[in-house]
Amino acid sequence: MLSWYKAQLAARPLLTQAITTSILFGVGDVAAQQLVDRRGLSNHDLTRTGRMVLYGGAVFGPAATTWFRFLQKRVVVPGSTNKTILARVAADQGLFAPTFIGIFLGSMAVLEGTDVKEKLQKNYWEALSTNWMVWPFVQMVNFKVVPLDHRVLFVNVISIGWNCYLSWLNGQ
Repeated sequence: MLSWYKAQLAARPLLTQAITTSILFGVGDVAAQQLVDRRGLSNHDLTRTGRMVLYGGAVFGPAATTWFRFLQKRVVVPGSTNKTILARVAADQGLFAPTFIGIFLGSMAVLEGTDVKEKLQKNYWEALSTNWMVWPFVQMVNFKVVPLDHRVLFVNVISIGWNCYLSWLNGQ
């Protein structure tokens, strides 16, 4: 299975990462609804899961793939691997995270037919501050030990829990 995935990454990296991301965003929402909210299968909101799958595959997967390649090529401190990693984490948490938390919440509001401004005012700061408690450490590990082609997959696996949280927060 891993060799098949690697072959797909080599042949179609953006598409492979987008599909993987959509699946794992869906898994995060199912976990949020079934394990956190305890809705049960009969009360599962398939539309909500569909929104997460759509966002993961159409927005986050391609954006994260492109972002990690950008960081790999453009954020480099010559002669210092550790400073390079810290610079990438700083860029990720100072630029990408604040932007994409806003895009996530705004996209969900649009797809739900609710007010974008209200959604952002209600949830943005809580999501961003919680992000800063989790993701800097995750990204340090990601940038230090995970090969570039597997960074989105690594983030997506960790994101099952994170997306469970985001889905729960968005549903509040």
